[in-house]
Amino acid sequence: MKYKLEPASLSECQSDLACVFVYANEKVADVFKDADPAFARRAKAFIDTLGLHVSEDGFKGKAGQVLTLPTFGNLDVRRITLIGLGEGKDFGTSQARKAAANLVRRLPGDSFQGSISFYFRHASPAKVAAKKGGAAAAKPRTKTAAPVKTGSAAMDSEIAQAIVEGIHLAAYAFKKYKSQKNGDNKKEKSPQSLSFSGLSLSAKALSDACLKGAAIAESTNFARRLIAEPPCFMTPSKLAEEARSVAKEFGLTIKVFDAREIERMSMGSFLGVARGAKEPPKFIVISYDVAKSKRKVAIVGKGITFDSGGLSLKPAQSMEHMKYDMSGAAAVIATMRVVGKFKPNFSVMAVIAATENMPGDNALHPGDVITAMNGKTIEVNNTDAEGRLILADALTYAVKHGADELIDIATLTGAVVTALGRVAAGIMGSDQDLVSKLIDSGAGAGEKLWQLPLYEEYAETLKSDIADLKNAGARGEAGSASAAMFLKEFTGGKPWAHLDIAGPGWLDRDREECNKGGTGFGVRTLCRYLVG
Repeated sequence: MKYKLEPASLSECQSDLACVFVYANEKVADVFKDADPAFARRAKAFIDTLGLHVSEDGFKGKAGQVLTLPTFGNLDVRRITLIGLGEGKDFGTSQARKAAANLVRRLPGDSFQGSISFYFRHASPAKVAAKKGGAAAAKPRTKTAAPVKTGSAAMDSEIAQAIVEGIHLAAYAFKKYKSQKNGDNKKEKSPQSLSFSGLSLSAKALSDACLKGAAIAESTNFARRLIAEPPCFMTPSKLAEEARSVAKEFGLTIKVFDAREIERMSMGSFLGVARGAKEPPKFIVISYDVAKSKRKVAIVGKGITFDSGGLSLKPAQSMEHMKYDMSGAAAVIATMRVVGKFKPNFSVMAVIAATENMPGDNALHPGDVITAMNGKTIEVNNTDAEGRLILADALTYAVKHGADELIDIATLTGAVVTALGRVAAGIMGSDQDLVSKLIDSGAGAGEKLWQLPLYEEYAETLKSDIADLKNAGARGEAGSASAAMFLKEFTGGKPWAHLDIAGPGWLDRDREECNKGGTGFGVRTLCRYLVG
């Protein structure tokens, strides 16, 4: 996809589609006066007609609204699309990303492959003040000969990046196993070029923002692809192959440990989960190393490529989507693509423990005791609480190999889905500064994180009569926090944050930039935190 500044006015646009952003309750005539004042004066009758169509269709510039209309020869472009942004005072990067995604889902035709020009207008301070009853309402904005540019370069860079992300994310579809005879061989709706007008950016700054947005979105889609594959294909060994491909493409180093090497490292907690599966486990470490770096961040992903629950077998309905239980692993592998491309000035290590959780003839029994890499003994009272068992050894490995801060990401508990639904991930941790930075990164990336408490009382439920810990606390009580308290035992006192993405990691329907199925949640947050 190509990205460029749009040098032409709206009336001279040569793209296949012209898109004009509209704030809530703006009149069409006022929108065109901002976007192209000369055209607005010259084509008043046409604009008045557009206004009638807009009114009849109920388009009011609300967030999520998209309306495409023919231009009837009044413009060189055949169609013009109005994209609602909602209230100007509420506008931010998330709204820009969602607006772009909503556009893609409503592009004309079955497989739009053309060019799009965006005409962006920052909300008028006067209009925002008018809605608040402020004094600025009495001062009409001076008419200009070009789209208004009232945003900072930093803000406009974020907006351009978010628009590109939204387009790439919404255009993605996993069709590998679709039959062509059923008409599923149509090309995806994927614009070939995007141009932007109304942003206070140089051509280079725009290009940089768009390329970063594309890289982050493509990596999110990479994670989605890994999650979408059936578990008979996306085994631990296949996940390791994907990680090797990423390392090779982006100049990273990688180590993949097999069962014998995992046993040699005394990862009894990880191997305990793996022993019920026929598929061999893999322990994957991808590294981006900066010479003399004073900071090393470890991102740790849960890689259960299929979760049956083990001998604590899940009901059939609960097992249906359990191929997505490796979403944390997919997220950290995908994030390393962006780390390798944009090269932060500190070291980053991705650690993935990958296995199936199956009820094989050598599976963990409820009541078994296993020994983790850090020497702690664990009574397994629920084999379906396996994610924390494999993450325990992965976190310990990261600590032993010099991580200064730890971020783990996992589809860890059903409890977090009960608490937060499919809208937000839960976040907990030992370091408030790290947790707050991740929440802020998520907000900028369009991924909601909600902090849950880690009260010391939750640790009481993890006490075992016969071992140092048991892996599942009081059933039905503070399940997400209890799981996080278990993980805390393996962080070595390092600054640590835990993202429980079980809710937003999977959707049953398309929702703005998030597609049905595995969403790749967490990639955008981690990328924003690590590379900005």
